[in-house]
Amino acid sequence: MPLSANNPDRESWLHVDKHSDFPIQNIPFGVFLTRNDIITIGTRIGDTAIDLGALHQLGYFEGIPLTDDIFLQDTLNDFIADGRQTWRAVRNRIAEIFDIENNTLKDNLKHKEIVLFRLDEIEMQLPVEIGDYTDFYSSIEHATNVGTMFRDPDNALLPNWLHIPVGYHGRSSSIIPSGIPVHRPQGQTLPKGATEPVFGPSKLVDFELEMAFITTAANDLGESIPIEEAEEYIFGLVLFNDWSARDIQKWEYVPLGPFLAKNFASSISPWIVTLDALEPYRVKGPKPVKPQLEYLQYKGKKSFDINLEVAIQPKGAKETVVSKSNFKYMYWNMSQQLAHHTVNGCPVNSGDMMGSGTISGPTEDSYGSMLELTWRGEKPIKMKDGTERKFINDYDTVIMRGYCENDGTRIGFGEVKTELLPVFTKK
Repeated sequence: MPLSANNPDRESWLHVDKHSDFPIQNIPFGVFLTRNDIITIGTRIGDTAIDLGALHQLGYFEGIPLTDDIFLQDTLNDFIADGRQTWRAVRNRIAEIFDIENNTLKDNLKHKEIVLFRLDEIEMQLPVEIGDYTDFYSSIEHATNVGTMFRDPDNALLPNWLHIPVGYHGRSSSIIPSGIPVHRPQGQTLPKGATEPVFGPSKLVDFELEMAFITTAANDLGESIPIEEAEEYIFGLVLFNDWSARDIQKWEYVPLGPFLAKNFASSISPWIVTLDALEPYRVKGPKPVKPQLEYLQYKGKKSFDINLEVAIQPKGAKETVVSKSNFKYMYWNMSQQLAHHTVNGCPVNSGDMMGSGTISGPTEDSYGSMLELTWRGEKPIKMKDGTERKFINDYDTVIMRGYCENDGTRIGFGEVKTELLPVFTKK
């Protein structure tokens, strides 16, 4: 099925700002609460939210085999489970409906009042019910920086890192959409020079600049997904802030890896941008440093040129951009991650989420965490309001943005924006 929704010459009869992340070529998917307190599945063009449930009930998806209630749900899981052919057909139809040359909905005032919403009339929700969440560790720059800090430069990468996409199983219950504040976590830490741990609030709360991909139901128990088929099971991507407590992490991560330092909160952008929408932005990934085993070898361009940035906004002050990076720096790509995740027969379900791991680039201003940007707090970053940051302070808001751009077309993810509050206390 052709990707007609991606036609770079297509224009919409809806207003789209020149620098919008959401032109008619994007057509992301999300879940929102409407002005009538109804939860629906929708999409977005420019600054207009579109109720796909209402659009479907009004007959605009005629000819596409969809169940009556496919968009009348509070998650995208069932729609995602229908597979790529359905996703593509729906995106193509939405592009046709909102094409500037199509007057069918454009001239139907009654239908437009039912289907279209201003952004201030909706409240975005978590787009999928995330049954399982895996976080990878796939940026060679990030892994090298962290290994240099906590071991030594000569042994920055552990022996397995160049052979397998390292990952760990995370906690899906604490994944939240943009706009929901998080609380500073508590846990055990080992203060410098101490021999026994203490309990208390983390003093080194950090962000991790990541992206995450959402899967569809892919395989049965015991079945592997071949690398050449992996993308068939990837619905799309979101921006992902995997909050971390570095002092808790340092004490607990040996021998089994992250636990309380990571599972207190992770924030995602609410609109899922499909892999189809990102098709024009494919690029080659980094060349392998060492030969990779056959099941991880691939052909073609499996990386994507997605510009990323992180800003910190102190309460009542202007934001300061602290990092500019790119998704194309990832050493292990999504196809390799999914192929490795399932090579032992682990089943993947609709709505599962896979985090990329911190995305750091080759320069100091492209590092994807405060741990690296300030080099463990040794090089504080100055904010626009004159204050300094080694890590994230209470009432700071962390904002992540991402977009692709070439040939005059821009596809973006919006932002994931989260305020850090003090330790939770019962009222």
